Amino acid sequence: MLIFKCKAKGITLTKLENSQLTDRQLQILKMLFEMSEQASVFTIRRKQVDLANRLSLTRQALNIHLRKLRDAGLIRTGRGFIDLTEDALKALGVETAEAFVFLKIHPPKREVVYEKVRTLPALDVYRVTGEIDLVALVPQAQLDRFLEGVSSIDGVVSTSSHIVITSIKRSRKNL
Repeated sequence: MLIFKCKAKGITLTKLENSQLTDRQLQILKMLFEMSEQASVFTIRRKQVDLANRLSLTRQALNIHLRKLRDAGLIRTGRGFIDLTEDALKALGVETAEAFVFLKIHPPKREVVYEKVRTLPALDVYRVTGEIDLVALVPQAQLDRFLEGVSSIDGVVSTSSHIVITSIKRSRKNL
């Protein structure tokens, strides 16, 4: 059951009825999600003072909230990073499926496109043979950001996106 939904910058915040999170903690999770970069988790590499300033909090107040979020299993913290857990993404109502993005590239611009695509939020990018040139594996939560980045690259002729509905078989590497 939902208590509220608040749409901001394309992210829907959903607070579950049984959630122990305050509105401020949800706001902190949302901000951390927007600032994160994903490897296999969403990671923030910013100083607490910078995060606190962005939220108009003291560093000490932010630290108390972060400790509660960590104790609730929503984030992992260490020196210089904060990771959002699967539970945090669920609390934010963020989809965590993956998408395959197929890119067709104008041949003379391949090398420039490859360099720019490497900077975008994709888990893996493969150069392939056939009708398309690249296949990018992108977290669904980052798909809009990835597509916006691709759309600004000169030399990308077309894209086609496909979101995974269910996995039939995964290798051990991705477990």
